[in-house]
Amino acid sequence: MAKPVRAPYEEQMTSAASSPLAGQTLVRGDLECLSRTAGPHHLVDCDIDGADLSGLNLAHWTFDRCTVRRGDFTGARLEGSVWTSCRGAFARFLRADLSDARFEASDFNNAVFRNATLSGARFARSKLTGVDLSDAKAFDLLLDEVLLINAKLPGFSFRKQTLRKIDFGQADLRKTDFRATVFEDCSLRDAGVAGCRFDGADLRGADLGGIALVDARQFRGATISREQAGQLLGELGLRVL
Repeated sequence: MAKPVRAPYEEQMTSAASSPLAGQTLVRGDLECLSRTAGPHHLVDCDIDGADLSGLNLAHWTFDRCTVRRGDFTGARLEGSVWTSCRGAFARFLRADLSDARFEASDFNNAVFRNATLSGARFARSKLTGVDLSDAKAFDLLLDEVLLINAKLPGFSFRKQTLRKIDFGQADLRKTDFRATVFEDCSLRDAGVAGCRFDGADLRGADLGGIALVDARQFRGATISREQAGQLLGELGLRVL
């Protein structure tokens, strides 16, 4: 027996192209149906928790205050999408196309973006604690005021960028390119920096606490403050007078 369509959803869908779809609990069938109507669409205060949305075309959609916890967007088309004040803990974006997407004031802790396309994407005032960004295509990715504690982003490039209020504490940053990067009110505390490049970087605005002296060699060619130099030497039990 076919699943009945909820009346509130059906009524709003008829005018979805011109007005937001608000306050609905949506599953894959709802989004598939909506994606076949004129769009892109605007969802407000919608609950999409746990939905399988893999492979759907949701390009340029707008999500305001939506919850997508444990949602599966594997292989979905999400280029140009906008996410504002959304909650997506443990969501999966494997191989999804998020080029030019915008995430504002959102919480996607422990989300998985492995092999996703993030070129031109922007994360601002957002929490990405524990996210997995391994092997993501992230050319021209922009971050501003973002928590990346315990995140995995090996091999990324932030060359010549200005990073502001980024917390990389305990993050996996192996082989990341920070050449000529300026750090403003950032943290690299206890981060894994093996193989990183910091040539020409300005690290005076970064917390380098917990960085072992063996890793401090990665900072060759970078600018640090006297206080930071003392902090690094302090890891060996030396006092700088």
